[in-house]
Amino acid sequence: MRPVLAFLALSLWGCGESAPPAQAADGAARAETAVVAMQEPPPPAGRADLSDTLRISRSTAIVTAANRVAPAVVSVNVTRRERRAPQSPFDWFFMPRGSEQQVQALGSGFIISPTGLVITNQHVTGGASEIVVTTRDGTDYPAKLLGEDPFTDIAVLQLQGSDLPAVTIGRSTDLMIGEWVVAIGNPYGYLLGNTEPSVTAGVVSAVGRNLIPSGNDQTVYVGMIQTDAAINPGNSGGPLVNALGEVVGVNSSIFSESGGSVGIGFAIPIERAVRVASELERYGSVRRSWLGIGVAGSDRMRDWKESGGLVVTDVAPDGPAAKAGIRAGDVLLSALGRPLRTFLDWESVKLDVSPGDTLIVVTRRGTAERRALAVVTDLPTTLAERISVLGDIELITVTPAIRQERGLRSEHGALVYGIGEGAQRTTGLQAGDVIVQINRTAIAKAEDAQDVFRRAQGGSAIRVYVERGGNVFFTDFYVR
Repeated sequence: MRPVLAFLALSLWGCGESAPPAQAADGAARAETAVVAMQEPPPPAGRADLSDTLRISRSTAIVTAANRVAPAVVSVNVTRRERRAPQSPFDWFFMPRGSEQQVQALGSGFIISPTGLVITNQHVTGGASEIVVTTRDGTDYPAKLLGEDPFTDIAVLQLQGSDLPAVTIGRSTDLMIGEWVVAIGNPYGYLLGNTEPSVTAGVVSAVGRNLIPSGNDQTVYVGMIQTDAAINPGNSGGPLVNALGEVVGVNSSIFSESGGSVGIGFAIPIERAVRVASELERYGSVRRSWLGIGVAGSDRMRDWKESGGLVVTDVAPDGPAAKAGIRAGDVLLSALGRPLRTFLDWESVKLDVSPGDTLIVVTRRGTAERRALAVVTDLPTTLAERISVLGDIELITVTPAIRQERGLRSEHGALVYGIGEGAQRTTGLQAGDVIVQINRTAIAKAEDAQDVFRRAQGGSAIRVYVERGGNVFFTDFYVR
């Protein structure tokens, strides 16, 4: 504190009368000492150049990659309405039926075009009533949901903007195990009071990873990129970036019981994400690929070491595989240049081809190997004629192709392709059920079910027998 006090004394003396000579000399000395003490010494010669050199040396490939991509990384703020769960006995009696509450959710995404096209995860946008996207500079943009695909966990948003920063799309097909990658996202969004995205670094731990679906999860996580770059809740939908600053994947999931990163994270390959995003932008939905073959399932995942590949269990008549010469009992060795060991490898291939593509499949029959060229088509169910019944139920006729696609036991019947929530509650039917009989009438096609329902209107309750999950159930209801 002494130098500061001396400096203040000098200021006062300069504003008033002069001090006695001796005191003035002494005060001046103290003031001079204070000023010298407060001055920053000049940098040594060459120190500025050294600082710049050190800064350049600190700018690693990871820093460069993060700087290139970060401007196009956004925070996705979602509002969704969810049914309130009773919290107390009071709620059970007095809470209105169907009572809902607003729930806020956060995720990440990245801009892929200057016109404001954004890729994120479907599990981020699912059920959203409102979506607001926040860019790096803190600007909020209302976002329009162009489409979402639960199967691949990809959603596409449109921002009302122009000349927006966009990422550079790379390739995941040539990723090397052990190369550096960067995961970028907004794990806590605006909760941190800072819209700057966070960056974590790691390496590519593995490629082509398949995760077995659990419970009622619709998403198929196959052919994934595994990384030890920390991916936490809220990072979902952000980009996985290589050392060149190119996006190679979409951060999607973490493998952890606690829900936090433990060094095992997964990203969707960017080629798949861009293909799905393109279809969602153009059509609002994704066209699924069908080749007309069934393969050995989860119960035979360990058999590939004996067979050397993936065993074909059934082939749809006149389907793409049948036309390519593939038969039941053949062993699939590779497709798209990827080895096929389990049904998850085959699912990964189907996700990465589109209807109209020609797929080269290497097969083995006995000891002979051959290359089959199969032309991929749309799913038979998407091409079938739909019959509307009971207001909001859509039925399609079961055919050999549809039977193979859905893995059905019934050779004939009416497949419930779509059903509204109201009809589901009143009839007990579900999407995917196959109506095989109504009362005593066998159902061979969708029109048969339509005719029986029409005749039963206003009468007594009817009994509908359905195949569900390989078993036969029945449900009783009135047709009003």
